[in-house]
Amino acid sequence: MTVATIEIVERAGTQQVQLAGDWTLATMPPPVSRLELRLRDLVAGNPGWDLRSISRLDSAAAIVLWRAWGRQWPAALAVSPQHRLLFERVETIAADGAPAPARESLAWILALGRLTLSGASHLLAMIGLLGQLILDVGYLCAQPRDIPWREFSANLYKSGAQALPVTALIGFLIGIVLSYLSALQLKTFGADVFIVNLLGISIVRELGPVLVAVLVAGRSGSAMTAQIGVMRVTEEIDALATMGVSRSQRLVLPKVLALAVAMPLLVIWCSAAGIIGGMVSANLQMNLSYGFFIDTLPRVVPVANVWIGVGKGLVFGVLIALIACHFGLRVKPNTESLSSLTTTSVVTSITVAIIVDAVFAILTRNLGIP
Repeated sequence: MTVATIEIVERAGTQQVQLAGDWTLATMPPPVSRLELRLRDLVAGNPGWDLRSISRLDSAAAIVLWRAWGRQWPAALAVSPQHRLLFERVETIAADGAPAPARESLAWILALGRLTLSGASHLLAMIGLLGQLILDVGYLCAQPRDIPWREFSANLYKSGAQALPVTALIGFLIGIVLSYLSALQLKTFGADVFIVNLLGISIVRELGPVLVAVLVAGRSGSAMTAQIGVMRVTEEIDALATMGVSRSQRLVLPKVLALAVAMPLLVIWCSAAGIIGGMVSANLQMNLSYGFFIDTLPRVVPVANVWIGVGKGLVFGVLIALIACHFGLRVKPNTESLSSLTTTSVVTSITVAIIVDAVFAILTRNLGIP
């Protein structure tokens, strides 16, 4: 076994790199990274390469040489037929493993295509999950003994009852801020009494449902994704499948139904807190009496706005729970996947809620406006 050697020779007025000895992983001079750098420096001079003196060549040395050549054949290469076959195999493996270089002008098309395929994959998975939940509801209607009441009540308590303080606080503060800022402008035009219209429609119809959706997505949605993701990491979901327990009936369906029930109630709760905060601020800023505010509110805010807000809450609750469970089930058995997908779940839920709210605004633009 001879050591691999590198020699620079002059032949017919041209410079050649002559390699000799055994070029194997055991005989190449360590470290391999330094050897590869030296070979790359030699390639920069565009010399010829003479590999006919190499007695033994393995795949490791062939890969080092191929990478040093810039993954392409040198302009002048002298090599034995058996060694050329080895380089051809290395070339084939490298071509299959590395993605084809894309033109910079078309790189945005590639990025857009990947984003579209990823979005389509998530959408199809969510549609499949929704279809499974519909089948589960049909099964539970036929077999009411299997309804997971305990899981449903636990999720309803965590997502609904425990969220009452924070939603009331946020709604109350938003009502105060909105009333205070509106009062400054309405006083300028002598339109103080119209603050009831502004607060009633904006909070009941728009701000209440959107604020609750954002809070629930960040609070309950992330908790649902993390819970299912941890069960994926600890292989509890696989254990449920082994015991013949449906993960959709025991994990997903109770969460979706709980949020579908809790969200409309939270929307009403948050909107009421916002109206109270706006009423207090209007009384302090504009000396608008509580009695006048309470008497005027039902007349200037049609009840259709309440139903629109409740309907938004129902749709937001179902979508947030579906998205949270979807990303939780896609968690891989490692902590990095758990953290990244939990973040993705929250961002996606908030984005979808805002998009759906815009669709609601377009479809109901002629409803509930006096």
